[in-house]
Order: sequence, then structure tokens, then C-alpha cells
Amino acid sequence: MHILLLTAYFPPDVGSASHLFYELGQSFVAHGHRVSVVTGFPGYHAQGDLRRYRHKLYLHDVIEGISVHRVAVPYLARDTAFGRGLWQFTCAAIFTLAGFNVQSPDVVLVYSPPLPLGLTALLWRRLRGAPFVLNVQDLFPQSAIDLGILRHELLIGFFYWLERFLYRHVNAITAHSSGNRDYVVQHGGRPESTFVVPNSVAVDNIRPGPKNNDLRKRLGLNGHFVVSFAGIMGYSQDVDTVLSAADILRNERHIHFLLVGDGVEKDRLIRKSKQMGLTNVTWLPMQSREDYPSVLHASDVGLATLRADVKTPVVPSKILSIMAAGRPVIAASDARGDVPHLLQEAQAGFCLPPEQPHLLADRLLQLSQNPDLCLRLGRNGRRYAVEYLSTDTVAARYEAIFRTLIESKKS
Repeated sequence: MHILLLTAYFPPDVGSASHLFYELGQSFVAHGHRVSVVTGFPGYHAQGDLRRYRHKLYLHDVIEGISVHRVAVPYLARDTAFGRGLWQFTCAAIFTLAGFNVQSPDVVLVYSPPLPLGLTALLWRRLRGAPFVLNVQDLFPQSAIDLGILRHELLIGFFYWLERFLYRHVNAITAHSSGNRDYVVQHGGRPESTFVVPNSVAVDNIRPGPKNNDLRKRLGLNGHFVVSFAGIMGYSQDVDTVLSAADILRNERHIHFLLVGDGVEKDRLIRKSKQMGLTNVTWLPMQSREDYPSVLHASDVGLATLRADVKTPVVPSKILSIMAAGRPVIAASDARGDVPHLLQEAQAGFCLPPEQPHLLADRLLQLSQNPDLCLRLGRNGRRYAVEYLSTDTVAARYEAIFRTLIESKKS
């Protein structure tokens, strides 16, 4: 079948969205399918030589058998709620036009957010007959409302309407956890066509590796108990609590914090750590897909923290990567979400209440004194990731949904 992936982010962008659809695309190609992508030009923490993308409005690439159609989308003050909303709809409109450069697909898989990309797929279905699956990651607009990013009542009402409209009119919806599926159904998704399909992790790319690697040596961390946070440092990721835990543990000189990534909050956080006089914290920029595993290997434990006002049942993708690397996870998130269930089912770590640095510090100190527990949790996480979360396993679940939709269209 011909599968079209619709996503605002794709490599060389770095992040969970770009990696997820890139890896799924690779798996679809390996399974004998034709795969096309409509996406934007690199810009989201993109790495590598980007000169070939400059000053272009359209570019066609072939990446490991995936036909990638890139179009330029203006950024339009995305640091404001209005600007970000305008960018989302501009993205949807430009992607709609770009889709006409692609031979008619059999099925379309859409990454949301941005939510308005669902309108693009809806129009393509009307014009070209391709059913589409909406892959709901962040529960927008609720996630933005909880964080105080989206406040205007008219905008909130409009996006709630758009969310319900799309949920009712898509052919199928996938959510990465049961809590997210429940939310989607409560907000207009049809139960019979709303499925739980977990996010995947490339277990062949991210696998257990030696702890005392080159990164540890370069940073002078051999002999330390290394606690890492790696990923986007935005409004919802509660890195402030990590810094507070580092402050509590500053006299435990064998414990060191490795904070890796970029985001709108990073500059403020670095200034804060300097003001606190934290010498047990090392900062690194966002790592490429190839270098990221070395950060996990150098870690004794990986963190996935969220602010207390993040009420949607999100499962941060970094948790899956930490598990695949065979390292224990300490998460801090709402107890009503899906993170506690995942870590309990996998026996891969602990979930703590958010914004509780003393609890985080206590748990880290406990793990630093119990290497056998760390080893056991890491092995459990790796085993679970290979069995349930590998890219091939998740791709096969999508293929089954696609086939059902294509057969339904024929009948």
C-alpha cells in the first residue's frame, strides 16, 4: 500500500515527533510499502549541515526509501498563543497544496499537534478518496490550557470545537495510552474507531551499552552516579524540580546531574543553576539521534518530569528511550495519568508526585546506594520495550488499522 505521513516535523529535526514518524516510515518501507511524507523544512532543533534547505520553498528528498516532500512554512511569532495558532493553520493550508505533488495514497497517517493538519487530511479524503488516521499525541487544546499558554476564551472555544469536529470525522484515531484514548472518546472520538497504539522506540538503535563510555570520560564523570534529563526543556517539563533536587543533594558528591537538550526554558534554567551555585550539574545541548544513546548509556538513571498542572495523561517519549537503553526511570507526573501504570506494568522504575524535589532527591539517593535494584529495573524496562514497544511491533498494529480502512472503503 501507499502510506502518506503528514507531520510538521521530520529529520533532521530532532525530537519525538520527527523520530517517531521517521522510524515508522522506515519500518513500513521494510515491510514492502511505499511511503511518502509531507512536512516542513528543518527548524525544530535541527542538526547537521542545513545549507541545502536554505532559501527554498519546496524540496523533494528520498531518505532511506521514504519520499519526502518539504514545503516552507513561515513561523509567524510561534512564541505567542495567537502566533502559534496562526502557524498551525498556515501549516495546514500549505501542506494541503503540497499534497498535490504526491501520487494518491491509499491511507494517510497524521501527527497531531498541530491539530489543524487533520483538516488537510479531511480535504485530501474528499478530493482524493484516501482514508486517514489521526495520531493524537498532545491533547490539544487541553494541554495548552492547563499550562496557561492558551487563555483567550474565544480561541479556547474554537479549538475545542475543532477538536470535537475532527474526532467525529476522521476514519480512525490512535492514542498512545489508555488514558489518552478515554479523553479522545469523551471529546468526540468514536469508541469503535479509537485505538490505543503505543509510541514506538527504535530498540535496535537504542539498546543497553557500557556506562563508562567516551561521554562520561570526556565530562569527568567516571565513578559518579549520573542522573540525566534529556530532551525538550519547555514549559511543561519541570526542570526546576530537578535543580531543586540537585541542590538538596549537593553534599552527596558522588551524585551528578546531566541535563541535555534545548528549549524555551533552558537559558533561564542555566541562569538559575548558576545563581544556586550548583556544581553538581552539567549542561549539554540537544544531541543528534546518533549521539543520544551515549547520553543514556552514561546514565545510572533517567528522569522524566512534568509540572503539576499537566493534567492530560501524557507519556513522555523519553521514558521509552530510557527503558530501551536498559536504565531505570524516575518520573514525576500526575498519579491519574498513564505513566504510573506503564512503569508499574514494566517494573522499570518509579513515578513520584510532581514538583516534590525532596521526594525526588530521596529516591535518587536510594538508587545510588542500590546498584542491584538499578540493574533489575533497567533489565525489566529493556525487556518490556523489546516485547511491546519496538518500531516493527507498533508499525504492524498501524498496518492492521490501515488494511481495515482500505477494505471498508472498497465495500
